[in-house]
Amino acid sequence: MYQDNPFHNFEHAIHVTASVKKLLTRIVNTDEGNGLETNVAHKSTDDMDLVDLAGHSYGITSDPLTQFAVVLSAIIHDADHPGVPNTQLVKENTECAQIYKKSIAEQKSVNLAWDTLMSEDYSALRACIYQTESDLKRFRQLVVNTVMATDIADRELQALRKARWETAFSKVESAIVHADEDVESEDRKATIVIEHLIQASDVSHTMQHWHIYKKWNEKFFMECYGAYREGRADSDPSETWYKGEIGFFDFYIIPLARKLQNCGVFGVSSDEYLNYATSNREEWVREGESIVQMYLAEYNKRAAT
Repeated sequence: MYQDNPFHNFEHAIHVTASVKKLLTRIVNTDEGNGLETNVAHKSTDDMDLVDLAGHSYGITSDPLTQFAVVLSAIIHDADHPGVPNTQLVKENTECAQIYKKSIAEQKSVNLAWDTLMSEDYSALRACIYQTESDLKRFRQLVVNTVMATDIADRELQALRKARWETAFSKVESAIVHADEDVESEDRKATIVIEHLIQASDVSHTMQHWHIYKKWNEKFFMECYGAYREGRADSDPSETWYKGEIGFFDFYIIPLARKLQNCGVFGVSSDEYLNYATSNREEWVREGESIVQMYLAEYNKRAAT
């Protein structure tokens, strides 16, 4: 289901899924400790009881269908990714671009995975996921919405998400519904939290240890530079990679980490993500230019063998 791309491959899907699981478990928060309620006998975070904090998790932790939908979405979100962005697919006028028009790779991933799930081979799994037509529709909508949220290059979609966030988590609305949140407000916040949870997980390497960030950054460079060398990109990414990463941190990663912090859902993880993002940006400013040259040397070394 996944192609052998340097970055958008099954290893990336697993990394994103692990990050989703981490954030979901951090939503299950208690007032004391690290936010995880563990099996007392074994003292292991692998055996957790879900604890819903009314007014903080927006019902996510008390809804197994939502949790499973988000995890499944992480696994499938880049299925059959072509290794180039949607804009390139439009330029090449690929079959998928003709079919989907917007969020091309994301819609293809959803449809491919959904067709697989609906096959006879997975009838037993489907019976475990949902039992009613209503649950099936809600499950599909959750999966579609979550995977579509990973399309961060579409400015129109990003503007809509930003507006929804500002409406849902504005201080004015919080003051109005904090004591007694209505269902519509809670559902809206749950949707927005899930969108940002999957977005943060999709780029979680930028908010983890430096060596993890550098590993995945190199993989993404190799994919983008390889596409350029194959004639599937208009410009040489090595010429803008250093400054582009700084801009990515300043205008997407750090603001995203702050949103995780401001929504008040993820406990200690929000501080952790923001601290790593800030630290990685500082390290990249110091070392990034020489690192890009190392990437180029490594690409040429591999190409020569």
